Amino acid sequence: MWNNHTMNPVTKCCAPLLAEPIEQAEAETLAEWFGVLADPSRLRLLSLIATAGEACAACDLVDPIGVSQPTVSHHLKVLREAGFVESEKRGRWVYYRPVPERLRLLGQALGAE
Repeated sequence: MWNNHTMNPVTKCCAPLLAEPIEQAEAETLAEWFGVLADPSRLRLLSLIATAGEACAACDLVDPIGVSQPTVSHHLKVLREAGFVESEKRGRWVYYRPVPERLRLLGQALGAE
């Protein structure tokens, strides 16, 4: 999988937290990922996109979150830069879809296989 913003491959992050102690670099990576998801609006956006499989930023996400379109766009940018979603522009609309590999890696780090 690729992160559209940086075009870096999504790579394995960390051993499961319950299996062995993690190294400093792994802890920093996980802390960054969890920091992105610590915002309730971003967490809800990711959930909406993941359950739908794909969502249009302006069409599908503004009303359910209850914030302005620029705020939704900001949160989506943060999610995209962290590698949780990918985006594709179609005409004047931008569609977002989850990056399953990133979500799987996060779950693995928490010990959920």
